[in-house]
Amino acid sequence: MTEKLSDEARGPLLGPLRKSGWTMVDGRDALTKTFEFRDFVEAFGWMTRVAIWAEKWDHHPEWSNVYKSVTVVLTTHDVNGISALDAKLARKMDGLA
Repeated sequence: MTEKLSDEARGPLLGPLRKSGWTMVDGRDALTKTFEFRDFVEAFGWMTRVAIWAEKWDHHPEWSNVYKSVTVVLTTHDVNGISALDAKLARKMDGLA
């Protein structure tokens, strides 16, 4: 079962994500990042690739797409906060961008 990240685990898991542009959502235990692409097709293609991994891991992002940008929010609703799954999906998103 997935657990909410402890304070001790947050540094090693979230530190590298912060360096790549992820930030905390105000008022929520969640991560956010806006990805910018060349155009709509590239943005939508990236979303499709991420969706395959999200489905495989049964961990789905909150996201919105406007033309060539995709804003993502990651949190684990079952634990009401950030879990290792959020960090894992964030790393995958960065790698696919």
